Amino acid sequence: MRTEEYDVNNTLVQLTMVLKLQQLKREQIPSLSYGNLEDYLAYCLWKKKNPESLHAAADAIMSIQADDVIRFMSKRAVIDGAHQQLDDFTDIIGG
Repeated sequence: MRTEEYDVNNTLVQLTMVLKLQQLKREQIPSLSYGNLEDYLAYCLWKKKNPESLHAAADAIMSIQADDVIRFMSKRAVIDGAHQQLDDFTDIIGG
């Protein structure tokens, strides 16, 4: 029996991501976007090693917790903010 290999552009992986995204949006993070979830997978969950199979990818996606995504997004916002100038924040803080 041949197992399918993991591929980010695999429609089954994308479908699983959409299902998890809808669950997270409905239950805890209404402003979460597909791109946020993609970034979490690429830069956190699968940073060191991609899943070896399609079912491993699906299992990993479906086991994502909202707290983990929020923690990742918070850290990323701090890092991104540290690389910007104060002038980049005038729309937020006024001026």
